[in-house]
Amino acid sequence: MSRFWTDKIASLDPYVPGEQPQDKQYIKLNTNESPYGPSPKALAAMQDQVSEKLRLYPDPNCQTLKNALAKTYSVDADHVFVGNGSDEVLALAFMGYFAGGKPLAFADITYSFYKVYANLYGITPDIVPLNDDFDVVPSDYENLDVSGIVITNPNAPTGKALPLADIEKVLQSNPDIVVLVDEAYVDFGAQSAVTLVGQYPNLMVVQTLSKSRALAGIRVGYAIAQPELIEGLERLKNSFNSYPVDRIALAGATAAVEDTDYLEEICQKTVATREWTTIELEALGFQVLPSATNFVFVTHPEHEAESLYLGLKEQGILVRYFGNKPRIGDFLRITIGTDAEMAALVARLKEM
Repeated sequence: MSRFWTDKIASLDPYVPGEQPQDKQYIKLNTNESPYGPSPKALAAMQDQVSEKLRLYPDPNCQTLKNALAKTYSVDADHVFVGNGSDEVLALAFMGYFAGGKPLAFADITYSFYKVYANLYGITPDIVPLNDDFDVVPSDYENLDVSGIVITNPNAPTGKALPLADIEKVLQSNPDIVVLVDEAYVDFGAQSAVTLVGQYPNLMVVQTLSKSRALAGIRVGYAIAQPELIEGLERLKNSFNSYPVDRIALAGATAAVEDTDYLEEICQKTVATREWTTIELEALGFQVLPSATNFVFVTHPEHEAESLYLGLKEQGILVRYFGNKPRIGDFLRITIGTDAEMAALVARLKEM
């Protein structure tokens, strides 16, 4: 601990991202990255920006990207906010809509960054446990005295999706607070709540280009909500960093959003490989939770997760192990890679 740290810095428990070891070449199935490259149209658009244009600031309003997203989701552009990855969008939402004194409700097993942001902004978490099957139960979110609700759908790290009707139940029972639905993995098999935005002024949907559009490296995320909520995010952004998305990322993101054929192609590939992997893992005795994401969440009744994780790492395959976290300490999260990568995983597990 540095003597120059403030009490706030000392009290932080930062988010721990997935391993990125440099000691050798690994098959990386631990950080939910796409095994496929970005849209060729996105790559061409980004390459076009690598020129003398970089002496100029990017558009602080990200208007071309907002227009592309608005067209894709059949909303007006004033319903769209763009940020430096969905993590930044989430951070601004936490700051603007949840740091009002009351607790914030989210699940006990979900994206671990929520607790980090809550600590950063002085928000007390109101933890709502998933049921024994790792499902979100909408009735558990009724009659809460909270500043807001955050639901990840499909959930991470479980991979399970909540039906849109259940999201609507949560919205209907909480009309006076913001309900944020984090849809980082929605393109792999879940229903998006964007279709409900026009009906519910308290709904904010957050998505990312990191997963289904294979652009984790450029850090672009966005929120879709009614203009009142979007304007709040814009006010915060322009008081903190008015140029969050650079020229290269803005060009690539816009082209990727417009290339819907490529999005569908790589999502279909990922889903097909996920289903094959699930069958193979179950044949080896794994219990595999139903997944609507680009990963599977698994446990084996006869083998400890830690020993499997370490054995795979020794063999050059990285998966995500959660240590001693309550309820999920004996689970592994396995990203869906290429067919060849998943065949290599299955082969190593058979040997082990």
